[in-house]
Amino acid sequence: MATHYDYLIIGAGASGSVLANRLSAKGAKILILEAGGDDSNAHLHALGGFTQVWGSELDWKFQTTPQAAMANRQIMINQGRVLGGSSSINAMMHVRGNPRNFDYWNYLGNEGWSYKEILPHFKSIETYEGGDSVIRGTNGLLNVRDCPDSAAPSSHFRQAAVELGFDGPDWDYNGERQENGAALLQFNVTDSGERHSAADAFLKPALELDNLHLKLAAEVSKILIEKGKAKGLEYVQEGKSHKVYADQIILTAGSFLSPKLLMLSGIGPADHLEDHGLKVEFDLPGVGQNLQDHVQLPVIVRSKLKQEMPTLLTGNVLFFHTRKGLESAAPDIQLNFTPAAPAPLVPFLPDFGGPVCIFLPILVQPQSVGEVRLASANWQDAPLINPNYLSCDIDVKALKASISLIREICATKAFAEVYGGELGPGEMDENAYIRSNSSTLWHPAGTCKMGYDQNAVVDPQLRVHGIEGLRIGDASVMPAVTSGNTHVPTMMIAEKLANMLEA
Repeated sequence: MATHYDYLIIGAGASGSVLANRLSAKGAKILILEAGGDDSNAHLHALGGFTQVWGSELDWKFQTTPQAAMANRQIMINQGRVLGGSSSINAMMHVRGNPRNFDYWNYLGNEGWSYKEILPHFKSIETYEGGDSVIRGTNGLLNVRDCPDSAAPSSHFRQAAVELGFDGPDWDYNGERQENGAALLQFNVTDSGERHSAADAFLKPALELDNLHLKLAAEVSKILIEKGKAKGLEYVQEGKSHKVYADQIILTAGSFLSPKLLMLSGIGPADHLEDHGLKVEFDLPGVGQNLQDHVQLPVIVRSKLKQEMPTLLTGNVLFFHTRKGLESAAPDIQLNFTPAAPAPLVPFLPDFGGPVCIFLPILVQPQSVGEVRLASANWQDAPLINPNYLSCDIDVKALKASISLIREICATKAFAEVYGGELGPGEMDENAYIRSNSSTLWHPAGTCKMGYDQNAVVDPQLRVHGIEGLRIGDASVMPAVTSGNTHVPTMMIAEKLANMLEA
């Protein structure tokens, strides 16, 4: 193995896999380091197997601090510690986000990040048959399919939404307009019915090239900085410390570990670094700030129909606004629906005494914002994660409005054949139900935000402010989290970064 490369990529997850593929194809000499091991575990590839690895050595098992607005609970945020990162343990949903999300990034002063400008990168990632070719991609490496699980779709749900005035029932929420249409969810699933992770789609084909090298079980402990320039990395593998050098270093470790590694390397809020005895290389107050995450709330109703258990977590979706007067804003709620308890979750669910349906409103434009901080100067210690979930009352109001819409859906003629009564929240106080039953949807973002304000960490070219030769290409650079699952926007960020580096 060489000791000097054109690029060092930290993290072989969604964004790292895309970057490695694109940059190696241009002839760059690359080393990608992954803290986790390989993805040979069969559960990672079966559609319903991923919950079997939650809490295992393939999971970082991040814990939040006690969340005051969630009944003082600590929430586990599962993140993949394995080849492919969280793309190897997620629910495989393919959601680009709302076009207004990216126009908002652009409005904040980030040149080149409007929806019109990033659309080609979304298209180049995917292969999706049957969509509008002006909007959807048909020649990408990532396979996208309409819900491939015959037990997960629900015509009752989608027709009920149409009865209430939404478009559908076969809406493409990844098309020109995301919101106000009932749709089948789309998934990253191969034609043979297996998970299509970022590692399978992008990284493994590229590893056939001689100029791309991969190290597994190699955890980076520090970025080596000399006179304001990132020169290399220190990493630990099999208990031994190593150093490696490159012209450019790209952080793709995610919204918890990217800010942690910056701070361990002396890049971050000076007072916080000094409190831990760390040398300050550059005072960057925004590192670890602006943490945003999606919150989910299960709403359970009894079903009069006994249906087959889905293999996927869900198969139907509706994006909408919970308040009037937000016509120019991205929707704040993503409502998923599953017509029966999904097999992957059955071990985690109580016995409902009969068939149930699960509505899952997801707060996709949270106003509550948190932070990531160092627990210590020891690289082995997990960071302190405080999302401040539901600390803003408007977030609770959005979830309450979702419960109201769910009740309207249940009262439609289209849903009458299914609805057998509400189990949760039922008679319970809605505020108490929300605060005691809501949880993460595992979509942390924003902790190394893009922009030029006092909390910005990278510029629109994703270069870390104040440090030469260092970029970030993961969900941490989002100035505001997208309206929907963050996996695909993260790959888009990497795709755009690869194009900027190629130019």
